[in-house]
Amino acid sequence: MATFPFELVSPERLVFSGAVSEVIVPGTEGEFGILAGHAPFVSTLKPGILTIKGEGAAKKLFVRGGFAEANPQGLSVLAETAIPLEEIKADRLAQMIKDAQEDVEDARDEATRQRRLTFLEALKSAATAIEADARHAH
Repeated sequence: MATFPFELVSPERLVFSGAVSEVIVPGTEGEFGILAGHAPFVSTLKPGILTIKGEGAAKKLFVRGGFAEANPQGLSVLAETAIPLEEIKADRLAQMIKDAQEDVEDARDEATRQRRLTFLEALKSAATAIEADARHAH
């Protein structure tokens, strides 16, 4: 299968850089897959699982915030947060969900409340995906 260059960057570091055969990205408009030679495309990210396929086992990371840019030369993802699934502890994710629920309750206007509620729902769906992935891995 053809490969293409892929970079995943977070504010802290370059998380991944290398040749891959496919990347599955959690876009705000829905999950999408990128293969070699993809047409130019830009999407924002929702909290969820980003899957990198290439040599060996697929790598899965929890990503949140940011955007993805695909072009025929490759794919770049800039994420506010990018954490390998094996590094995510259930208590850390539970705390993120708890904090997001408090943010929804503290919202002062409907627009802010809706934005925070959307984020909370995305976090919950990411938690479900992580749990399901953990069950399939064992």
